[in-house]
Amino acid sequence: MTEQAEQKTTVLVVDDDRLLRRQLHWALVERHRVLEAETRADAVELLQRERVDVVICDLHLPPDLDGIEEGLAVVEAARGERPSVPVVVITGSDNKQAALEAVRRGAYGFFEKPFDEEEVSHIVTQAARVRCLETEVLKLRSELKMHRGFGRFVGTSAALERTLKQARAVADTSATVLITGENGTGKEVLARAIHEESGRRDRPFVAVSCAALPETLIESELFGHVRGAFTDAKADRVGRFELANGGTLFLDEIGELQQSVQVKLLRVLQERTFERVGSNRPVGVDIRLIAATNRDLEQEVAAGRFREDLFYRLNVVPLHMPAMKERREDMPLLAAHFAAKASEKHDRPPADLDPALLEALQEYDWPGNVRELENLVERLVVLTKGSQLGVEFLPEKMLRSVHTSVPPASAAGDETTLEGATLALRRRMVIGALQAEGGNRVAAARRLAISRSYLHRLISELAITGV
Repeated sequence: MTEQAEQKTTVLVVDDDRLLRRQLHWALVERHRVLEAETRADAVELLQRERVDVVICDLHLPPDLDGIEEGLAVVEAARGERPSVPVVVITGSDNKQAALEAVRRGAYGFFEKPFDEEEVSHIVTQAARVRCLETEVLKLRSELKMHRGFGRFVGTSAALERTLKQARAVADTSATVLITGENGTGKEVLARAIHEESGRRDRPFVAVSCAALPETLIESELFGHVRGAFTDAKADRVGRFELANGGTLFLDEIGELQQSVQVKLLRVLQERTFERVGSNRPVGVDIRLIAATNRDLEQEVAAGRFREDLFYRLNVVPLHMPAMKERREDMPLLAAHFAAKASEKHDRPPADLDPALLEALQEYDWPGNVRELENLVERLVVLTKGSQLGVEFLPEKMLRSVHTSVPPASAAGDETTLEGATLALRRRMVIGALQAEGGNRVAAARRLAISRSYLHRLISELAITGV
């Protein structure tokens, strides 16, 4: 089959009249691939076997053995087998009522006999376009779903799965959630996922960084103010609580809240009401609160910096986002995911990750966690000219970390230990490959089936000289 034929939409013509099927075939074959069926059974078999884009069916097919109107039965069978496939029905000029009934049951449209070939071609082309658009919408929805909710998370480590299992269980409730974890672990991503998997998904998700708000403005930002409440209050202002009404309010770095605001927040959680700054009129809100912190709030309570009663109000469902060092087994998946994302963003070819790079990534401690990894991989994609990402552009601190994690080459002398024997074998293989290739490192790397950058690292780590 030619490429042009593969691009044609497929039309299934169902009619017991062979002459009519032939007429429709010649009317459509220039622009479409045409299949033919004489009965409902034949049509269903083709729908199950072939990729059909449009069905044309004669309403005046003879009834089956059970007396069912075969034409309408074909419409319903087609919709049952392939709900997204449009069905166009053929009817006589004296039976428009039956055609309208077919449309009510799901047919895309109809045309009358005797038909005009241009009209038929136009209707079928429009129906095929609708089919194409619906397919694209389903594809986009599927892709969007993968990047929404818990589909945002990449990894299969036990630490991540444990957190996601708890988050899924609490998502479709209104319970207050407290997310703990280091900076860059994805606490806000988890909060958004919980919101998107909840019954509030169609309502606002409002995120507030408590650490980023000046102490003098934080009450106004959270609860709003009325005109004249302070010098610059020239008009009433709605706060974040009101903006999130009906949805979810996410308070990041909640451990930074000053005590006066903690008191007001406690009241909102208890009574679901508050007053704007400068007003004594209560405002009621319906929100789901998710808070996050990189601090140990129990220690903050013990030190007198965080209210104990507020802590217990927030800590209804505690969730912990694991640090990168707690989920090292997710590193290859995450790095590949971020590389693909960055390649698409910067219009670069799909990137492969050198084994030496993956080893370096897994050795590093990642104080900035997932955020640091994503930024680094994007930088490597931007700086690397080829499609393979190696260690060439890694920061010096990462290379130092990897080098210091490797035992000294002198350990290779003690082959009574597994570590020493492994190092000794590596050293012999590298030296042997270099000698066999006359010192040509490119050829030696090829012989060892490793990258040139990884070979350079091995030569340095194993203190190989004079080859």
